[in-house]
Amino acid sequence: MKIVGQTDKGITRRSNQDSFAVLQLATGLDAVVLCDGMGGAQAGNVASDQAVSIISNHISRFARVDMRSQSIKALLESSAMAANAQIYDQSQTHLELSGMGTTVVSAIFLNGVAHIIHAGDSRAYILKNGVLEQITTDHSIVQHLYETGQITKEEALNHPTRNVITRAVGTQDTLKVDYNMVDYADGDMFLICSDGLTNFVSEEQIQEIIQENDFFDAAKKLVDKANENGGGDNITVVLALADSEEDEASL
Repeated sequence: MKIVGQTDKGITRRSNQDSFAVLQLATGLDAVVLCDGMGGAQAGNVASDQAVSIISNHISRFARVDMRSQSIKALLESSAMAANAQIYDQSQTHLELSGMGTTVVSAIFLNGVAHIIHAGDSRAYILKNGVLEQITTDHSIVQHLYETGQITKEEALNHPTRNVITRAVGTQDTLKVDYNMVDYADGDMFLICSDGLTNFVSEEQIQEIIQENDFFDAAKKLVDKANENGGGDNITVVLALADSEEDEASL
């Protein structure tokens, strides 16, 4: 995989509570972890930084190129649970960190399959055959309202509760994550991002920017567009392009 990432605090925020990591562990084995923290400037930073660190270390320690799908799923889930336990414990024992938490999207790419877990409203997409498709489903009040027919997709974009999520790492003593498994081929591209992108750049604009720019420029172009459209939140974008020739070149 070719992987590139970009993060920015946006125009209105004083600090960047997003964190991400790119792990290229072995030929054909790559991973991405992205978190969007919440709970005040210090607490949000602590939650996202620690979650990325714990999950990345867990994946780096245990991921192997010969792992089966069920083992990869278990690895991703256990890494999120480890992060949840530590962050929740700190939020309960340190007053200044009370209420902290973070979204998470973790992905492992291996043998033409993307294994993805998530909690919250950070997202994963795939651009395949010229079509951008959302893989994850937000854990948010707005998503629930949309799924139950109480609001339209257009109304969801500007709904007053659009930033309220229903799942996060570290806010409860237990955590439930969703798991998706997606096949990919050479030329397919994954986008993993925080809501600082998707709340300010439409999916049509995202697809257009990705398709009209060089791969290594597209992430910055997406961040720039989010800032151009208001930049009201931290913005993090990671793009992963399937390229078997790149993997072979690293042998």
